[in-house]
Amino acid sequence: MQTSRFLELLEADFRRLRELAEGDLDAKVPTCPDWTLADLVEHVSMVYLHKVETMRHNAFPSVWPPQDLVAQKPAELLSRAYAALSAEFADRDASASAPTWYEPDQTVGFWIRRMAHESVVHRVDAELAAGAEPSAIPDDLAADGVDEVLKAFLEYGSEVSYEEFAEALSSSTGQTVLVTAGDRVWSVTLRPEGVAVAGAVPGSTADARITGDPAAVLLWLWRRTDGRAVTIEGDAALGAKLQELMRIATQ
Repeated sequence: MQTSRFLELLEADFRRLRELAEGDLDAKVPTCPDWTLADLVEHVSMVYLHKVETMRHNAFPSVWPPQDLVAQKPAELLSRAYAALSAEFADRDASASAPTWYEPDQTVGFWIRRMAHESVVHRVDAELAAGAEPSAIPDDLAADGVDEVLKAFLEYGSEVSYEEFAEALSSSTGQTVLVTAGDRVWSVTLRPEGVAVAGAVPGSTADARITGDPAAVLLWLWRRTDGRAVTIEGDAALGAKLQELMRIATQ
């Protein structure tokens, strides 16, 4: 996806979040049971501002969050945070260097992509908290989100934070799960030493298959919807294992 497309969709999801932030802030977020809508909005705001500080100082903040921010009303804090984030992105080239937690990509572009996906998932959370039907996630963003969460969170996470995945992977024997989101396909191999993710073609050999439209697969991987949103074929236990691994990767 082009940088301009990520930024366009990031703005759209911010605007929807900002609208919802004017609603019942005490509403519980069903997909994040420990949070109210106010907590969710504050979380997104702090994530935005954390990335601003990281890019400005070319280092992760040593103390976080700043205490002067928590007194603001959630909607005002969100607006302030997004304004700072969008200004920072506008001042930098996507290829410019910036510290990230994902060693293979240390660029501003990583954060542009990451903030677009952070925003769309939490926009869905906010809509569910408000009792609204989640608005559509564009196919291109959803498919890219599947790629991001499988590779950057699951595969890379199982490499750099292996101890968190070790127990869940201990019984793995190289089984494969084929994940199909629209016309994009990934092969996910579960091994005792970690998870391997690679692009694949439709019909590739696999022990289990997870199939759905891009938005459904994305929300299933992020545990924002149940198994009825996707089709699970083959070894059903592997589908459950993949969701367990996704819980570890995204917690």
